[in-house]
Amino acid sequence: MSEDSPIFLRLNFDGRPRFGPGKAALLEVIRDQGSITRAGKAMGMSYKRAWSLVEEMNGMFAEPLVESSRGGADGGGARLTQAGVTVLAAYRALEQKAAEAGVAEMAVLRGLLGDMSERR
Repeated sequence: MSEDSPIFLRLNFDGRPRFGPGKAALLEVIRDQGSITRAGKAMGMSYKRAWSLVEEMNGMFAEPLVESSRGGADGGGARLTQAGVTVLAAYRALEQKAAEAGVAEMAVLRGLLGDMSERR
């Protein structure tokens, strides 16, 4: 989904932490950057916040979504596990299906929006 998509899904799984657009975006940036630190920086969040979200995601699924290695000679880094790739793909597919299924309803809601330029 593009960032300007009108559909944002936040999934609740039996009292576990929610999974939504922010965590999906973090997974994508980790995938692209190869680092939790760089992903957090690219998203404007602290190192601690990025790690906290990764730990939360790794704990909520049966298998970790992100695998990391410490720095050193190889420089460390992070990558999505197969479970991470699967979760991200399933979430993005669900977002797409929701957007496609909701086109008529979104048109109704947009038609009912007021003019925000006159409001404070």
